[in-house]
Amino acid sequence: MLNLNYLPVATVVPTEAGSLISAPGIIITLVLLLIPIVVLVGLLLLKASRLFSTLRKIPRREVIEQPGMLLKNVSEEANIHFVASKRKAEVTPYTDPELTDLILWYIITAAFWLVFGTSIGEYVGIKFVAPDVDHYSWLSFGRLRPVHTNAVFWGWSSLGMLGLGYYVVPRVSNTPLLSIKWGWWSLWLINGAVVTGSIFLMAGINNGGGEFREYIWPVQLLFGIGLLITFFNFFGTVAKRETKEIYVANWYIVTAVMFAIVLTIVGYVPTWQDGLGETITQGYYMHQGVGMWFMLFSLGLMYYFLPQQLNRPIYSYSLGILAFWAQIFFYTLIGTHHFVFSAIPWSLQTIAIIGSVGMLIPVISGTTNFLMTFKGAWNKVTNSYTLPFFIIGILFYFTGSMQGTAEAFRYTNLMWHFTDFTVAHSHLTMYGIIAFMLWGCIYTLIPRLTGVEPPQATVGLHFWAAFIGLLFYAVPLMVGGTLRGYMWMGAKPFIDSVVMMAPYWLWRAIGGTMMWVSHLVFAFNLYKMIANRQVQQAASPAQNSLIQITTDGLLQ
Repeated sequence: MLNLNYLPVATVVPTEAGSLISAPGIIITLVLLLIPIVVLVGLLLLKASRLFSTLRKIPRREVIEQPGMLLKNVSEEANIHFVASKRKAEVTPYTDPELTDLILWYIITAAFWLVFGTSIGEYVGIKFVAPDVDHYSWLSFGRLRPVHTNAVFWGWSSLGMLGLGYYVVPRVSNTPLLSIKWGWWSLWLINGAVVTGSIFLMAGINNGGGEFREYIWPVQLLFGIGLLITFFNFFGTVAKRETKEIYVANWYIVTAVMFAIVLTIVGYVPTWQDGLGETITQGYYMHQGVGMWFMLFSLGLMYYFLPQQLNRPIYSYSLGILAFWAQIFFYTLIGTHHFVFSAIPWSLQTIAIIGSVGMLIPVISGTTNFLMTFKGAWNKVTNSYTLPFFIIGILFYFTGSMQGTAEAFRYTNLMWHFTDFTVAHSHLTMYGIIAFMLWGCIYTLIPRLTGVEPPQATVGLHFWAAFIGLLFYAVPLMVGGTLRGYMWMGAKPFIDSVVMMAPYWLWRAIGGTMMWVSHLVFAFNLYKMIANRQVQQAASPAQNSLIQITTDGLLQ
């Protein structure tokens, strides 16, 4: 007796074209799509309004004609700059020079992998427009695509987070890092994993087990050992803290490292990876990598750097803890919503969808906490080159996460899965949330470690090129992906959907190019901050007192 254990696909295929717009998931996504666009237009109008307001206040130049002279007594009081002057980084409490070197090398190598990984991504994006640009096996789409994703995942995002974590964990614990030497070991192991993994992938040597799991197990073992060393380093630092409480940032950061170690074990130990177990494992590995490693760690960094930049404590410690536990409870359930209508038991698919809806709790709690921290301090945004990065990260944290919930519904999953819509969604989250949060944190920290500010004009160029490029990249793919999915549901020929996507892939290439250029600008800014680094002096008693006051303020 054959028991399919799931409903036939035909039961959710729409019979009328009007049902496309009336679907709840589509409506939610359209609303979420408007939010970043409205914010972008609002920011541009605000900039224009301030510019015109400044121009109106310029005193008129006094011109007196004299024989033999064209102009005389020209007033230069306005002193207009092409780029508005931003607030400089404040003096930071003393940081051990050895720890500073460690942090800088984490950020430097992270920036290298960002440029490398997105250069590969730029080339892969071009192949959508010109698929015959080369005929080399090492440069084929199937090999380069995982090189791109793994380089930006395990190279850029992971090393960037860890470098910032090596500053935050001891800072909020008010105690020195347990072992700087262990930090170096972790740095070289993780870099070694990404180097060897990239070479193997281009050579066609891969795991073949699923998305983001393409590295063979000896390569991923290097990454796992690096994480294990980091865990003991962070945990040991928190254990010998001089503060009474464990600040919420350390809750997120240490837990993220723990989950990443678990993910490595679950994803690569083959004991339970047979049949459907392989599919369920892939769903867990893929989604927990995003939510319980990248997202959890980045949120932990936000709980330190955002209040520090606003010079005020986080709005609610309790909301931070609520979001923390709710994310752990719900996010660990949702991996199999990527396999709706598969052979996985229908009940497990339903649990994943319910867990996706449950993610409303941590996302709304976290977003509210961050935005309310801005209360009474929104005026600081116009004078800061770091806060706009944080705002965009928070914006996409809400919209991207809610979009993920909308995609989990069976109707929208049937329409969007396997289309370019999921590519757009992954970039809205990993790029719009993680990358923007990391950039904000890096632009906050590096000037405090080196004593050198980045060029404000190029920071602005980085921000706008990345933000507008992301919208040019994601919005067309979401529109095209929706139309493509609807064509599939209507039993249209597959090749027709490929032809239909051509203009949307062109916009993808344009947006991706803008994003890639912004990364080159970021690397330039990082170079300018580090190349002329100033040496910090030893901490004075007053600075040591400031460390304690700062930590106590964050814990309030």
